Amino acid sequence: MSLSNHVDVIILAGGKGERLYPLTKDRAKPAVPFAGMYRIIDFTLSNCVNSGLKRIYVLSQYKSLSLNRHIQNGWLSFFSTPMGEFIYTIPAQQRVGDAWYEGTADAVFQNIYTLQQDMKQYTLILSGDHIYQMDYREMIKFHEEKGADLTVGVVPMPVETADQFGIIKARRSLEIEQFQEKPKKNPFTMPRDPSRVLVSMGIYVFNTKVLMKQLVEDAKLKASAHDFGKDIIPRMIKDSRVFVYPFQGIQGDNPYWRDIGTLDAYFEANMDLVAVSPKCNLYDPNWPIHTVYSPYPPSKMVFAGGSDGKRIGMVLDSIVCGGAIVSGGRVERSIISPNVRVNSYSEITNSILMEGVVVGRNCKVRNAIVDKWVNLPAGTTVGHDAEEDRQRFDISPGGIVVVARNTPFD
Repeated sequence: MSLSNHVDVIILAGGKGERLYPLTKDRAKPAVPFAGMYRIIDFTLSNCVNSGLKRIYVLSQYKSLSLNRHIQNGWLSFFSTPMGEFIYTIPAQQRVGDAWYEGTADAVFQNIYTLQQDMKQYTLILSGDHIYQMDYREMIKFHEEKGADLTVGVVPMPVETADQFGIIKARRSLEIEQFQEKPKKNPFTMPRDPSRVLVSMGIYVFNTKVLMKQLVEDAKLKASAHDFGKDIIPRMIKDSRVFVYPFQGIQGDNPYWRDIGTLDAYFEANMDLVAVSPKCNLYDPNWPIHTVYSPYPPSKMVFAGGSDGKRIGMVLDSIVCGGAIVSGGRVERSIISPNVRVNSYSEITNSILMEGVVVGRNCKVRNAIVDKWVNLPAGTTVGHDAEEDRQRFDISPGGIVVVARNTPFD
């Protein structure tokens, strides 16, 4: 069968992203820039388009302007209305009751009319804030072959991270036996590897009729948190066919998946990309990551040395996007976004400079995230003096300094 005719996709993109503050001060979490030229949600959307799934609802809620604008500017051209394809951004509307989204299941329930109108055989539910590359067709095929009511995408993660995720215990048949939502202690470990746990990726394939029935029943329960992980999945395990689907990325063994819900996780996922052979491959022509394509000029590095021999435009082990100019500065192990300018004698190390950042002369930036359009005055130092940084900027638990937009500089 043609999957595009039998599958609706719902992307949950309405979370506050409080642990990514101040990057989420003015934007939704899925709209946070990533890897220089992308937004976080581009990875989920690219997986959909590359998988041939083009009936997509994006459920937004908080600070959704930049997210909606990004989808309108960058994604509409991939969809053909005469072919029954679409991507719709649906803000929280209080269509059911007078509350905003109270949980992941409630977000879908409040838009249940979309499922009723389409009545496709399957509904694929995704998160808009994870970084990975996956062909969803393989998971849907697995779901069909198992005759499942619900299939949950899973990936092994270190046992130390168990309290951040839904943890699953599965039988050899891959049917789910038990589910723990963010356990504080005694998580289910993998049978042959007690150092790892099997984590829910927040990727669900439902038989649509089953999903609708579960949502309606859940909405009646006052004690429910109306969440897939806390409520829907544990209940379905008791009386439905619920399976796990082991994550298979497009790169083969040891696939890459990251939940970038914190500043440190966000920073680390970006830094993963500057490796010689990153596990998340942005350069695979068979699985492109799409985004808003702007007519940036080529990047360039200028000044091959001055009278003092120190004024050299140099970039090492970094990603540099279009329109960026490294003018006599040095960049190492960093991500330089579009239209960034690094001026003479400045040093950028192990950092992320977002679009439009201007680094004045003689600046030193290390272990930092500098948000869009920040202008660092000449001589500014970031990431070298923790006490001084703490007085001016936000600092993550892992010590990453975040220079927010509109930060005042004396």
